[in-house]
Amino acid sequence: MTRRASSTELSTYETLFDLGDKIARRDELAVIMEGPSFWGDQEKAKTIITELKTLNGVIKPFEALVRQSDDLSTLIELAEEDGGDDFDQEIRDSIKKATADFEEFELRSMLGGPNDHCNCYVTIHPGAGGTEACDWSEMLMRMYLMWAEAHKYKAEIIDREEGEVAGVQTVTIHVKGEYVYGYLRGETGVHRLVRISPFGTADKRQTSFASVEVMPEIDDTIDIELKDDELKRDVFRCGGPGGQHQNKTESGVRYTHIPSGVAAESRSERSQHKNDNLALQLLKAKLIRLEEEKREAEYAKAYDEKAEIGFGSQIRNYVLQPDQWCKDLRTEIKVGNPHAVLDGGLDVFIDAYLRRKLARGEVKKA
Repeated sequence: MTRRASSTELSTYETLFDLGDKIARRDELAVIMEGPSFWGDQEKAKTIITELKTLNGVIKPFEALVRQSDDLSTLIELAEEDGGDDFDQEIRDSIKKATADFEEFELRSMLGGPNDHCNCYVTIHPGAGGTEACDWSEMLMRMYLMWAEAHKYKAEIIDREEGEVAGVQTVTIHVKGEYVYGYLRGETGVHRLVRISPFGTADKRQTSFASVEVMPEIDDTIDIELKDDELKRDVFRCGGPGGQHQNKTESGVRYTHIPSGVAAESRSERSQHKNDNLALQLLKAKLIRLEEEKREAEYAKAYDEKAEIGFGSQIRNYVLQPDQWCKDLRTEIKVGNPHAVLDGGLDVFIDAYLRRKLARGEVKKA
């Protein structure tokens, strides 16, 4: 049964997310941007633009919902005055669209993190299991690509190392779109597959693991200071889509942040210079994610739970044989069609994860 967002619900959300204060702040920033000296301080200007973008990410959808609610009320009044059924289909269509927009707004409102509005990188590594784990990593890669396509996000494989027999040894996907990091950040962790392996001879179930790491793409408004004496730079030869050129030249670049031990590399470009820039960008993203993980660990400790970070933490099971189901171990959400999930149907898990974080106080009001 569908429903539309009532005036009472919209007023509740306006209070819950301090939209009155946000609208006032948006108007204040708009006045500042119109000032003649706005672009005099480039760094301050970028900060203001980023804040305004974040505010509009919640305010504009809310204002659109208010307009939809008013238009629907007017339409219902016209139908009541008419007394016939001429407006029935138009009302049903309007309710359907308003309901979908309201649910999207409700989910978007949970994305209040400082980097949630960013694009993101999704890196997948196989765990123990050899060829089976590499194949599982490629299945996850396909899942995220299909999810991005369904939501009309732009997704591009920017780094890929093939497995020895099948699948991938490592792969990084660059996903671009509004709030895509906020939606996907909960996918970080270990994903477990149970199935009858197509690579084995015995008709036995096999368990495979792969780790997923989701990191925000850091833009120019976020200042990450990397000191030269804290960085180790390595270059290496690499195979891959670049072909023979990459095999003959040391085009791959790896940066290691010595204090934290965090490393990032890029091998996808023929140019060492381009790989250098990309490796640094990935390193900054990893360091930002590391700080977020520390905060998440504190929340997990407060709730007497294991922190949901790192390779050792399993977040979801995908079972293909003999039963068929997929279950998220954090939210207890379970669906009976794992193939639909592997075809990109992740929204049920993303929605539940965000609602859980909001209930636990881990999500700031958007």
